[in-house]
Amino acid sequence: MKVLRVLLPILLTSWLNLACSSTAAPATGASAYEPVRGQAGKDVIWIPTPEGLIDKMLTAAKVSDQDKLFDLGAGDGIIAITAARKYGAQAVGIEYNPDMAQFARRKVAEAGLTNKVRIITGDIFQEDFSSASVVTLYLMPHLNLKLRPILLKMKPGTRVVSHAFTMGEWEPDETMSHQHSQAFFWVVPAQIEGTWVMTGLEGGPMRMSLSQTFQNIGGILTRGGQTHAMVGARLRGDEVKFQFITQDRKVHAFSGRVEGRRITGTVVSDFMHTPVEITRP
Repeated sequence: MKVLRVLLPILLTSWLNLACSSTAAPATGASAYEPVRGQAGKDVIWIPTPEGLIDKMLTAAKVSDQDKLFDLGAGDGIIAITAARKYGAQAVGIEYNPDMAQFARRKVAEAGLTNKVRIITGDIFQEDFSSASVVTLYLMPHLNLKLRPILLKMKPGTRVVSHAFTMGEWEPDETMSHQHSQAFFWVVPAQIEGTWVMTGLEGGPMRMSLSQTFQNIGGILTRGGQTHAMVGARLRGDEVKFQFITQDRKVHAFSGRVEGRRITGTVVSDFMHTPVEITRP
């Protein structure tokens, strides 16, 4: 009996300790989410963009502290974090997976960038990113094509960079590579296809008929029954350049900027700089 009286409190204490330890909360961070390379997402699998390629992507887009960057399909947040830390931009990442989005927020906090980087849990086709001056993405070809009409409606001059995949017939303005990875860069072009009238030159107004396929443009100019082909035409964002040759064999070079239904610029010929305005009739 004496032995039983001694052992009973010991056994009871051991049982209570075991019961408490089995119901206690796990240690902080023990079950923290960690993404796995190749894991499935809503429409894509997660493969992180190499840091070397991120630098080339952001350099091509000339990201600065004047920019607001949106990363579509932000994953672990590394592109948004890099844009803020190394280039000074305000950055927003949109990530569909709530666990991944929370992981990215944790990385943002660890980097001390909560005042410059925001991670949204959401669908890239539902969230509004129209305020972006730079858009980055690493999606799939069919998603790029689905996004293309949205991107083309953004403000002319908006820069777009995609890791690995293109935008179909919308040819990139620049291609970059790092080790075995590639990225593609575009500048959203202004929409200038159609009929315009140029005023300001001697001889009266010139009618312009412009064709456009993304950033590739061409056209003809007519005045007084005479037609002049447009040569060397170039559109980059809202900046337009082209040349035309008149009947007297003079080369006229135009450069200007699109502002909605108006293009203002200068025609240079024989060292003369003539301010002109081009408007839709």
